[in-house]
Amino acid sequence: MTTYRILSLDGGGIRGLLTTVLLERLQEAVPGWLDRVDLLAGTSTGGILALGLAYGLSPRTLRNLYYEKGPLIFADTVLDDIADMGRLIGAEYSLEPLETIVRQIIGDTRLGELPCKVLISAFDLDNEGADGQRRWKAKFFHNFAGSDSDGEVPAYKVALYTSAAPTYFPTVDGYVDGGVAANNPSLAAVAQTQDRRAIIEPRPALDEIVLLSLGTGILNQYVAGDNLDWGYAQWARPLVNILLNCSMGVTDYQCRQLLDERYHRLSPELPRPISMDGWRYRRELIQVAERVELQPSIDWLCRHWI
Repeated sequence: MTTYRILSLDGGGIRGLLTTVLLERLQEAVPGWLDRVDLLAGTSTGGILALGLAYGLSPRTLRNLYYEKGPLIFADTVLDDIADMGRLIGAEYSLEPLETIVRQIIGDTRLGELPCKVLISAFDLDNEGADGQRRWKAKFFHNFAGSDSDGEVPAYKVALYTSAAPTYFPTVDGYVDGGVAANNPSLAAVAQTQDRRAIIEPRPALDEIVLLSLGTGILNQYVAGDNLDWGYAQWARPLVNILLNCSMGVTDYQCRQLLDERYHRLSPELPRPISMDGWRYRRELIQVAERVELQPSIDWLCRHWI
């Protein structure tokens, strides 16, 4: 039986640093498993990591980039806060530092030029009425050949599209963070392998797919209160975080039902809630990732991946 291997990477901003350490540790324990990936799926920070891995960057290189560049990407100033009226009328951060860093890494490489297949989620706020009906919709950029291929789109553009989290960053070409649609893109990746518009030879059956899903840490967050009489102002920031994180558990359940033991999820619990811009917790994220018991994941890779 042919094995089709999918690596799926969640969104989570600076918490992607945790993902890079997990990838590095797994690569040390099971050498070569990353070289066997057939499809890299990613959302937001996971989308950036997926594009970096597809380009050929190592987990160690990505780890160093996240650690060193995180404070630049999430840099804020008093003057900017004043101009945004304390975050009320403008995005918290500029996307210029992220664009500069991504372009320094992968240049103008197009999706179709990447040596590995990728699926990167975003959310299109306005499809501009190509079929006569204007609407917002999820968008999954991919480099499979076929009628809906995005192979000509620059990879750095897709990195910006998938990372433009509402309130954190401005929109880019009408796109916002893919976490609005699928912060855990695992199920979308499985669906992509079955899309008849994409040319996949040979096309895997569901029982030939193995999927490793890496999260950016479990956040112990909640909204207290039984009867909240909230309006726009109170719901604004909690709602963004709820939208970006609530679907992950649903996707996890669906993938377990579809793939059974051929699906494995690794997302360690964080000792405290760390926001996507919490770069000051970089060392803590590394420590969490270094302390995670990986033997179950290593055993799964050896049994189903290798």
